[in-house]
Amino acid sequence: MSAQASRNRDVDVLRGVAILMVLLLHFGETYSIWDKGPVVAVVGANVAWSILGWSNFGVTMFFVVSGYLITSNAMQRFGSLGRISLRPFYVRRAARILPCVVLALCIIVPLGLLGVPSFASDAPHGRYLLLGALSVLGFFHNLLMQHLGYFDYCLNVYWSLSVEEVFYIALPLVCLLLRRDALIMLPCLALIAIAPFYRAAHLHNDIFYLYANLACFDAISIGCLTALLARRWTPSGGLAYAFRTFGWVALVFVWYRGFGGTHKVFAFTWLALATSAVITGSLDSTRTEQASWLAGRAIRWLGRHSYEIYLFHIIVLAAMRDVVAGDALGPAWQVPWLLLFLSLSCLIAREVARRWSEPANTLLRGVLLRQVE
Repeated sequence: MSAQASRNRDVDVLRGVAILMVLLLHFGETYSIWDKGPVVAVVGANVAWSILGWSNFGVTMFFVVSGYLITSNAMQRFGSLGRISLRPFYVRRAARILPCVVLALCIIVPLGLLGVPSFASDAPHGRYLLLGALSVLGFFHNLLMQHLGYFDYCLNVYWSLSVEEVFYIALPLVCLLLRRDALIMLPCLALIAIAPFYRAAHLHNDIFYLYANLACFDAISIGCLTALLARRWTPSGGLAYAFRTFGWVALVFVWYRGFGGTHKVFAFTWLALATSAVITGSLDSTRTEQASWLAGRAIRWLGRHSYEIYLFHIIVLAAMRDVVAGDALGPAWQVPWLLLFLSLSCLIAREVARRWSEPANTLLRGVLLRQVE
């Protein structure tokens, strides 16, 4: 992974903001922090919902960043998308994704089989716990949710992993088939065009509207196109600053408007394009990195550890939910309980990254790629 792609300040900030919003969303849904408590007292219920309740947008930001990074790194590693080598591409994806997923499932499944409430599948689908775990490993969990509905508190948040990995299973095959960048752009453009129509056809079914492959592939495609276009042109100086500024302003505006009412069809597309604008503006080769303020460094840290936080925060929240049920947490305890949740999620993610995912990633790549690299 190139230094520009992996340690780009704005990209890390985008990922950090996205994962923070996902954390607040899941905590808020569990403990209703936008209905009562100090958050509502300070900013009001409508503002609290606008800031926290639309946090599914965080996943859209992840999709765009992921599409950009995967495409950029593939072009750097193989020279062009049309020259992708299947085995190295898939091995690198598996080495990055699977160790943490397997570890998370090794925690969730036994606790679910033992009947721990927040880890067991909800009735009447309790018998689907093992199928749910298999669907996470096989990247069809969102499809299973489309069939069963919301059936497991812990596993259901892993739907986005299925969306991403199905896209990346297909990506190198499409690239090898079409070869030229201009042709590879065509299916990306098609997915971007299809998604709003798909969402419009499923406005009254949240699982299809939010989690289906065709409802989400447009954001990843926008990330891929961002990388392809950046290979030919990147703004610099004042124009790059304008891209970044416009992107962040648009992100805030679209996020605040939400995806309710008349905005349900295109809101995710606009947010994905705003994320792309931030990334494009961040590629200014003449830009010098400046010391960031403390909160900025914290957000960037969240971005660098976003994958581990994504997988393990729900395990922390499930355990906390079984200690204090959602309707049992008094308003005065919301902020301390939230801070405990954030702290434990970050601590566990850091340890998992340091002691498990990074060593496992290195080991798997070394073993599986030894014969081809």
